[in-house]
Amino acid sequence: MKAGKVRAIGLSNFDLNEKLFDDVIARAEIKPAIVQIELHPYAQRRAFRQKCAENNIAVEGWYPLGGNSVLFADPVINEIAGRYGKTPAEIILRWHVQEGFSTIPGSRNEAHIRQNISVLGFELSPEDMERIRGLDREERFYTGTFESSQRFNDWTPED
Repeated sequence: MKAGKVRAIGLSNFDLNEKLFDDVIARAEIKPAIVQIELHPYAQRRAFRQKCAENNIAVEGWYPLGGNSVLFADPVINEIAGRYGKTPAEIILRWHVQEGFSTIPGSRNEAHIRQNISVLGFELSPEDMERIRGLDREERFYTGTFESSQRFNDWTPED
């Protein structure tokens, strides 16, 4: 029975099994407004983002700082951070903003939260944006597997 209570939905990690994503798009009366996926400079997810764009679905970067220690040690990110007087985290988050992604980094540390907000106060040059785009390796840090997502295989839009 349709109660009219759902006006918008979002999906998270439906890219582990794109068939689930495709099924939702094909069958849902209310299409997802946003999809949350692992997204950072080393896993830019271009093909999946294109699929979302074709369906007018916004993309939110889950795990936007990736494997912090790995991305924070990247020489390109560090060189850019040094020139701007920013941290690697600020550079990565600013890249997300300029790419048009919604991104919500988690932190309980007040200094980090303030730093995260500061990314709205500067802009990366087109050349620096391109250099960060060049870091794409489709390397994900999340260790979930397709097999671990199998419990969702019986899910249907009617659920």
